Amino acid sequence: MAEPLASILYIDDDEGLRRLSRRALERRGYRVALAATGDEGLAMAAAEAFDLIAIDHYMPGKDGLTTLTELRERPNPPPVIYVTGSEESAIAVAALKAGAADYVVKSVDDGFFDLLARAIEQALAGGRLLAEKDAAEEQLRDSNIRLQALLHEVNHRVANSLQLVSAFVHMQSRVLADGVAKAALDDTQRRIAAIAQVHKRLYTSDSVEAVELEGYLGSLVEELGETWSTPDAPRHIRLTAEPVRLLTDKAVAIGIIVTELVTNACKYAYGPGTAGEVRIDLRRDGDDRFELRVEDDGCGMSEGAAKGTGLGSKLIGAMATSLKSTVEYDPGHMGVRAVLNAAC
Repeated sequence: MAEPLASILYIDDDEGLRRLSRRALERRGYRVALAATGDEGLAMAAAEAFDLIAIDHYMPGKDGLTTLTELRERPNPPPVIYVTGSEESAIAVAALKAGAADYVVKSVDDGFFDLLARAIEQALAGGRLLAEKDAAEEQLRDSNIRLQALLHEVNHRVANSLQLVSAFVHMQSRVLADGVAKAALDDTQRRIAAIAQVHKRLYTSDSVEAVELEGYLGSLVEELGETWSTPDAPRHIRLTAEPVRLLTDKAVAIGIIVTELVTNACKYAYGPGTAGEVRIDLRRDGDDRFELRVEDDGCGMSEGAAKGTGLGSKLIGAMATSLKSTVEYDPGHMGVRAVLNAAC
């Protein structure tokens, strides 16, 4: 099926040149409409969608620049070729600044029609490229929206699955008589919850790939407080956080590190029946780094290592390594102060 002819509106007060221009352009395969004044051309452009408009500079009443300006103020204007008998560069510059795609200096020989046709061809090609670019960008936006919806659903399902696994672990822990095994399963449940919280944040936020740590750590701290703080042994877990945004895998690593450090502090820093505080401080360190501190005022560590099975310390080291960093312990602090500095 043949493509429809491109429609051209030629606006010029010179009747003879209008007719010659239409004949020359029609021979080159264009469909051409004519207007004698700027007002007539504007009215025709309002009534019909032209693929391109050519405008003469010198016209009585509304001149070419005024006509061009009013055309460009309309929504989705077609490309405009500016035609002038003047060779003054200032006029050409003014037309281009006003939004013309190109300009052609008018003459009475066939060279003018060749230049006009070439300028029209190039302007139409540029318009098609721009339309194709806009269409491609629209398709990309639609694809991104669909992908984000899919990723939100994936994160929702992952979070639900992890919650289900956590429930299974909890059920298994309740039926065990062995205190060591029960404690190990409880620790495992908390680690699963830390990961599940990341995916919950992803599917309940606008982002599908990054997590705001302030909100994430706030939820994590609330869960840890419900686990460890009792009327007989209150554990006050305080969070101070500046805005830091991390990709999913980094947020998971931070969640595991905080979970292990807070758990160790709640278990070992203070004696049975003794109230204690655990502080978590997250702050930015320049534009592309952050510092995390977890500290308590308890009994400290024996020989630089935390008590327990040692699995928590191994997890902390592994997560810090995934962040291309290490967790350092401040020997001068009363109690335990763990510090991590890493890239965002």
